[in-house]
Amino acid sequence: MQVQESKLNQVIDRFDQVEARLGSASDPNEIVKLSKEHAELKKVADKARELKDARTSLAEAEEIIEDWSDPDMVALAREERMELKEAIPDLESELQLLLLPKDKDDEASVMLEIRAGTGGDEAALFAGDLFRMYERYASDKGWKVDLISASEAEVGGYKEVIASVSGSGVFGRLKFESGVHRVQRVPVTESGGRIHTSAATVAVLPAPEEVDIELRDDDIRVDTMRASGAGGQHVNKTDSAVRMTHIPTGIVVISQEKSQHQNRAIALEVLKAKLYEKERSEKDAARAAARKGQIGSGDRSERIRTYNFPQGRLTDHRINLTLYKLEDIVSGAALDDVVDALIAEDQAAKLAAMQDE
Repeated sequence: MQVQESKLNQVIDRFDQVEARLGSASDPNEIVKLSKEHAELKKVADKARELKDARTSLAEAEEIIEDWSDPDMVALAREERMELKEAIPDLESELQLLLLPKDKDDEASVMLEIRAGTGGDEAALFAGDLFRMYERYASDKGWKVDLISASEAEVGGYKEVIASVSGSGVFGRLKFESGVHRVQRVPVTESGGRIHTSAATVAVLPAPEEVDIELRDDDIRVDTMRASGAGGQHVNKTDSAVRMTHIPTGIVVISQEKSQHQNRAIALEVLKAKLYEKERSEKDAARAAARKGQIGSGDRSERIRTYNFPQGRLTDHRINLTLYKLEDIVSGAALDDVVDALIAEDQAAKLAAMQDE
């Protein structure tokens, strides 16, 4: 699908306007907003200019071939025309990807929730493995991970762990991780060497800086209780843990840090993120249902991936991707191989939807 010349001009003109305004702006808030738009538009504008230049050069080469009598010039023009005809389709495809509608939350930080599912102790150990995988992946990306709350299992790992992951483009990279992750391996607690299947659920909730969520006091019930855990210093002997319930939706958030005041603040932020995600999901539902080749709904009840340790194999069931580098992926070093494939599939689906419109 060819990008129209008018669209190229529109993109370039908008970038020039933002750049000019950025050079004269004095209000700090406006500068921040313009800087963000400038950064987002620059790649698109540069690619649009590159495509325009290539089209112009192709037209000039065609003109030389048609009108000139100098055989050397015509030969050079034919060679340039061949190169440009090969390059222009690639430029078109690259620009189309850059022009795809952006998820406004892609740049947002996230609330990452991991819960042990079916499988008892092994599920808790697997939840711990997943959390460490994302921790190492975040470290490689230069993101910051802050543990919000954790319910540790007696054998290790987590019954539940919630953390914030902050940085540039976190949600855009992690948003397809939501769902059921299944593991097949011989548990450390298994003496007979039998392979067990366990599961953990992952939820990735965008936590944008500006969230306009109205919370009325009458809609929130706050209960205090003692923290639970595997024992030791992390378990409080006072009622400092907070359970916050949003009555209209039934959403429940629990925070178990040492300070009740801190727990209230944490629970409120997590609750806002959950309500924002609920609102976001409802708005996106119709569009997602209509989109061909949709990767997934992000519903944590959907089984998305299997980690088979005996075979060293990871399979993402949404895009039929199988990789035999499980240890590298679980270490976080090769998780990009999965993330990049999911993003590419999502972009291809969006392109197909645009062409059908």
